[in-house]
Amino acid sequence: MFDFHIHSTISFDGHDSPEEMLAAAEAAGLREICFTDHRDYAANTEQQTMLFDWQRYGQAYDCLESPKLKIRRGMEFGLKPDNVHVLEQDAAMRDFDFILGSVHFVEEQDVYFEPYWEGKTIFEAERRFLEETLRCVQVHKDYDVLAHLTFLSKARAHPLPQPIPYYRHREVADEILRTLAQKGKGLEMNTSGVDRCGDFLPGADYFRRFKELGGEIVTIGSDAHTAARVGQHTSKAGELLGAIFGYVCTFAGRQPIFHKL
Repeated sequence: MFDFHIHSTISFDGHDSPEEMLAAAEAAGLREICFTDHRDYAANTEQQTMLFDWQRYGQAYDCLESPKLKIRRGMEFGLKPDNVHVLEQDAAMRDFDFILGSVHFVEEQDVYFEPYWEGKTIFEAERRFLEETLRCVQVHKDYDVLAHLTFLSKARAHPLPQPIPYYRHREVADEILRTLAQKGKGLEMNTSGVDRCGDFLPGADYFRRFKELGGEIVTIGSDAHTAARVGQHTSKAGELLGAIFGYVCTFAGRQPIFHKL
């Protein structure tokens, strides 16, 4: 299987080295992986450590090789409605294979932590997050796949960690999925929610609807920040996507490759 969402110590929150993450991928029998370290922009200058260093990135990955699997180089860029040009600049810094777009901030608040949740019901927190995601996918174009659409489900500050079912925010979810499909962007089945909120991020119902709306590109990512999580639940994700689409995608040179399942 494939794992196209991996963070090593090049990311501010990664715990294991690129070599350790690669060894875990080899041990898990993965066919192809992509390192997608964080470039997440925050208004608080203390949080600018969320940007990986370009020199360290090159030193870590340019010569990293394996006889057992393919290694791709990517990044996870934090989408905000006002940083379209920043993504354009960052995307041009290297010949990336793959760029994930993700949403971690709403109105400069990190949705993973308590301040975002203060004064909101769970429904309100979900709706505001999805509305912000919609704004981002409407204005951004220089990414390939939207990562963990229902990321909020696994937030540390979530008062009751749970999946966000498609039907609960159908109208906003449809606009997000329709926008992705129309722009030729993909949707990631992120496996990190399985043991944190009980489902993939997002769940299979979103992917069925994505296909109905014309979406074609789908990828799988563990969102591993430790070697122990590399490839976790990717086989099950492959089964689900195989049943819906009949394939899963990887990327090389920012172009999708379709693998029949």
